[in-house]
Amino acid sequence: MNELIAQLVALQAIDLEIDRIDSAVKSEQDRLDDRISALAEREAVINQLQEEMTSHDQERRTLEDEVADKMNHVRERQSKMMQVQTGREQTALLKEIEDAKKSVKDNEEKIISLMESIEKLKGRIEEEQNLLKGEKQLVAEETEEVGTNIDKINKGKKTKDNGRKRQAKQIKENTLRKYNTLRERRNGLAVVNVIDGVCQGCFMAIPPQRFNMLLKGDTMFDCPTCQRIMYHEPPSEEDE
Repeated sequence: MNELIAQLVALQAIDLEIDRIDSAVKSEQDRLDDRISALAEREAVINQLQEEMTSHDQERRTLEDEVADKMNHVRERQSKMMQVQTGREQTALLKEIEDAKKSVKDNEEKIISLMESIEKLKGRIEEEQNLLKGEKQLVAEETEEVGTNIDKINKGKKTKDNGRKRQAKQIKENTLRKYNTLRERRNGLAVVNVIDGVCQGCFMAIPPQRFNMLLKGDTMFDCPTCQRIMYHEPPSEEDE
């Protein structure tokens, strides 16, 4: 392995360590974010239930006002019955009274149904609020825990960052630029070993002539399939 490849392999080893640190931090933060999102969803459910209960209560009040108006109308028509003299007028008044009473009965049934729904909604809201209270406590505890975990994870990152800067300075600017571009495009893996003529980045075979040249270790080649920078290092006895 020539010196340039060795420098790139060393740089990538540092970068992969930094990637693992960043991934661990993201995992901790995502865990907390998921818990916070669940809180927001439960709060949204509570708000929706409260809006539904308010709507039912407003409808109940409207129906109760209608019942009161209808009952006043019934009493007024019943009083008028004493004053009419013709059978036709009495029949018309009786029909008005019966229609009003039927409307009152229908509204009273709707009011009872609404009151039952309101009671159920109150129970659900209370249940959701109790769950929300418990979850808020868990989030508070988890926020502290995640903060502690992230601090621990990040403890060694500064050393890694400094080590990367030192290692990157040893590599020519154009080669470093190519390496960085490959890392962005190839999921963090820019430099790959070739074992038995197979690129360990894309797992495609490379031309035998190129592999033979790669074995000499004095030239840098790109994989013809994935364009990663290739090198050859025989697997250790532990890997076999």
